[in-house]
Amino acid sequence: MNCSISGEVPEEPVVSTKSGLLFEKRLIERHISDYGKCPVTGEPLTMDDIVPVKTGKIVKPRPVQAASIPGMLGMFQIEWDGLMLSNFALEQQLHTARQELSHALYQHDAACRVIARLKKERDEARTLLSQAEREVPMAAITIAPNGAALSNGKRAAEEELMDPSGKKIRPGISGDVIKELQDCNAALSQQRKRRQIPATLAPVDDVQRYTQLNSYPLHKTNKPGILSLDIYYPKDIIATGGVDSNAVIFDRPSGQIVSTLSGHSKRVTSVRFAAEGELVVTGSADKTVRLWQSSENGNYDCRLTLKDHNAEVQAVTVHATNKYFVSASLDGTWCFYDLGSGSCLAQVADASESEGYTSAAFHPDGLIIGAGTSGAQVKIWDVKSQANVARFDGHVGAVTSISFSENGYFLATAAQDGVKLWDLRKLRNFRTFSPYDEDTATQSVEFDHSGSYLALGGSDIRVYQVASVKSDWNSVKILPDLSGTGKATCLKFGPDAKYIAVGSMDRNLRLFGLPGEDQSES
Repeated sequence: MNCSISGEVPEEPVVSTKSGLLFEKRLIERHISDYGKCPVTGEPLTMDDIVPVKTGKIVKPRPVQAASIPGMLGMFQIEWDGLMLSNFALEQQLHTARQELSHALYQHDAACRVIARLKKERDEARTLLSQAEREVPMAAITIAPNGAALSNGKRAAEEELMDPSGKKIRPGISGDVIKELQDCNAALSQQRKRRQIPATLAPVDDVQRYTQLNSYPLHKTNKPGILSLDIYYPKDIIATGGVDSNAVIFDRPSGQIVSTLSGHSKRVTSVRFAAEGELVVTGSADKTVRLWQSSENGNYDCRLTLKDHNAEVQAVTVHATNKYFVSASLDGTWCFYDLGSGSCLAQVADASESEGYTSAAFHPDGLIIGAGTSGAQVKIWDVKSQANVARFDGHVGAVTSISFSENGYFLATAAQDGVKLWDLRKLRNFRTFSPYDEDTATQSVEFDHSGSYLALGGSDIRVYQVASVKSDWNSVKILPDLSGTGKATCLKFGPDAKYIAVGSMDRNLRLFGLPGEDQSES
């Protein structure tokens, strides 16, 4: 039966009690709400006059269009067109979303770069401010122990006399200073005669088992490289000088950085402790020497900036009295300073040579200085007379490192061709180590404090047992350069040779020792 309005089979059939006609429920409800009468007879009609008819599920017959193949193809075409239009709309929305995402990512990247640049500028400003605060102390004038005035972290402007050639006239090393150096020499010489190898010294068997204990990233990643290091044995603290123009004071037992010394404008080529670790002396490629003093908060503040050289300062070395130090420079001079006042007492040049100094060290007794030159020579200077009393030839390339043995008569020097050992009693070379090929320079050489071991660094680190002039110096241990740079630029034995501190051309300080005995391990 069909609906009297639509002529189709109703989904919800209802019957009018007045006319008995069959309707689709939704259609008759709407007609009654609009007109209030029967659509066929015109009689008044309400929803109360409509009675639902209960039937089984009705299966609608196919529409006329689906009864033939052309009609079905037309329906499929209409559906396909609708699908394509919907897909096109979705693609347009996807394209717009991709553009918006790309724009948002670009804005995020630009914002990140701006933030990074602002952070870098902020950090640089903080560094400069910190440096300025250190160099301009609250007190306008500080009085040094010997009465010399220090102002703004720099040596007070003293009246420096000039000779006719325009060079500064130095006061010279006075008789009182020379007597002090001689008294120190006599005392140390007497101690050396009674000196015995300490029982706590690391034995050869232990050194043979040394391996890397720790690696500490002390310097900046953008300018890697540690060029110099020193150890103050009583406190077991280590100072390093880096390519990043900073020096770092590192406490080995705790494994923590104590202070970062920022102030030099170029790489720090040499660093030494002085005055029982209360002072640190640094030399730099910026042609200056700086003195840093320990403060109550543990930091080291710059107290003096010394500008007596006109080329890179390559080495600083402190006298055994802890009252004087020497700097050596590529300008071909070495300067003798009073540590308390920062006064340059003497600036010594070799009139016969134009080569610069690349390394320097005080003899343990303090009356002579050994200095290596860029011209492959080693010069021995008498501090009292400032005279060149001996020179050693035979190296190839600049002398990169120099070390006196605690026994007082062995001198080790390193250069492009390896390490040479010199007998200061007979002024001759008695042994040469050539551990590397001709293209690999030996960067550093160092005796331990007892004079029992010798270590050298280049593309690896090698430790030798010290013997006499005629006996063989046996190789004890070869440690790899784990930095991957192939340049162990500096090294030093720890107290009683219990460990070896090594700096390379990466930013890490490495400690080699006996496994299980590293105090800094947690």
